[in-house]
Amino acid sequence: MKLLSAIKELANTKPETLAYVSPENEITYGELWKQSERITAYLLKQDLQSNLPVLVYGHMEPEMLISFLGCVKAGHPYIPVDTSIPMERVVKIIESAKTELVINVSNQPLLIENQVPILTFDEILIRQAAVEMVDSSNWVDQDDNFYIIYTSGSTGNPKGVQISANNLQSFVDWMVKDFPINGQLNFLNQAPYSFDLSVMDLYPALASGGSIFAITKEMIARPKILFEAFKKSSIQVWTSTPSFVQMCLMDPSFNDELLPEVSVFLFCGEILPVSIAQQLMERFPKATIFNTYGPTEATVAITIVEVTPEIAEAYHSLPVGKPKEDTQLLLVDEDGNQVPEGEKGEIIIIGPSVSKGYLGQPELTNKAFYQLNGKQAYRTGDAGYMEKGLLFYKGRIDFQIKLHGYRMELEEIEHHIAKSKYVKSVVVIPIYQNDKIEYLSASIVPAEHAFDKEYQLTSAIKNELGEVLPAYMIPRKFSYHEELPMTPNGKVDRKQIRDKVML
Repeated sequence: MKLLSAIKELANTKPETLAYVSPENEITYGELWKQSERITAYLLKQDLQSNLPVLVYGHMEPEMLISFLGCVKAGHPYIPVDTSIPMERVVKIIESAKTELVINVSNQPLLIENQVPILTFDEILIRQAAVEMVDSSNWVDQDDNFYIIYTSGSTGNPKGVQISANNLQSFVDWMVKDFPINGQLNFLNQAPYSFDLSVMDLYPALASGGSIFAITKEMIARPKILFEAFKKSSIQVWTSTPSFVQMCLMDPSFNDELLPEVSVFLFCGEILPVSIAQQLMERFPKATIFNTYGPTEATVAITIVEVTPEIAEAYHSLPVGKPKEDTQLLLVDEDGNQVPEGEKGEIIIIGPSVSKGYLGQPELTNKAFYQLNGKQAYRTGDAGYMEKGLLFYKGRIDFQIKLHGYRMELEEIEHHIAKSKYVKSVVVIPIYQNDKIEYLSASIVPAEHAFDKEYQLTSAIKNELGEVLPAYMIPRKFSYHEELPMTPNGKVDRKQIRDKVML
């Protein structure tokens, strides 16, 4: 595989170059390759069923990356599982994947009632003390799975998205070619590995001889420590969700004095608000901002647009861009017919980075994936429209709700509330009773204001909304918070917000 060969070449020609830096450890390309060879040699000596995945458990340690490479060089895909994942879900993933081995690289015990062998990273290195050269014929390649990431399933059970060597290579080739990230740059690694946004920095960095600066959930929870780490980081390529950078922007010191070398911002995983892009332009005037879009099932991202001041000024909702060269987009109506430009439809992705489907779940796979003219296609469940060759994302189809007979989009309501001068950020949640939506609730981080009482603030926001939204789209309930909760993946935690509202 080209990606693995590139990492091996860097390990041979630039062995002392840092590949990975975390708060407590760092590792060079030479060390990365040698230690991963030991993992590979150990796995090849085990009686593991060919191509079955190995689960790797931890949080932002360099040993996770070593284990990932060790697995794929032994012909086994890996399943990244962060320590923030509830143990009940870890057990479901192990059972779903039928994995025969778990590598625990964390410093905490993995207590699960399961017969699957669990080895710590150190235990493997003790058993495989010598570095043995492993033949590349053992590597995963072509349509072999490279990694499997588990996402939430509508049934309540996690589903494993299979990403092959070919899928990943298509993504990495595009990133290195179309984004200004080549040339041994320092990449921020904010997303845990169980979230595929992490792939956006991990493998493009390694393919181009760059280094990865990882931040932990503990650092994110303590902004003072996080910002002190930023000062020492020399980050040049910033990759995160919009929610995470929005949290950072709340501190006035988050600017080009703190991060003087940042040249590129890459966003994926959520809608990038215009206001956030404009704040970044003001605070980092020398940096380039890119908005992207893509589901896990199509390997991280498949569209690109540079967010310029002109684009930020021209659109209330930013485009997510043009598809990568080897990928085609279709927008279709409920009957599967292609819609004309400017009309909203479901986004269909066709191309070599589209997954083969969900591991061990043929029914779910057949619902979402199909062949079109000999190419793999995926029904995203996302709504969007095309304008002048640019894709505009319009939220999940299942975010289109009916309230009192009116069909509406939650993200449209959020967009208008967020434009209020009294609002920094907002999430709108539908509140159900007996499987029916009774009303909408808006959870808001307010901007500075002069009101003494919350009801006065609510009245002012509602007055603004009344000028742009019909009354039935204005939430009934408003609540105010210092910050909105985020998931371990760096997205706004809508479930936690909904649970609090329902109390």
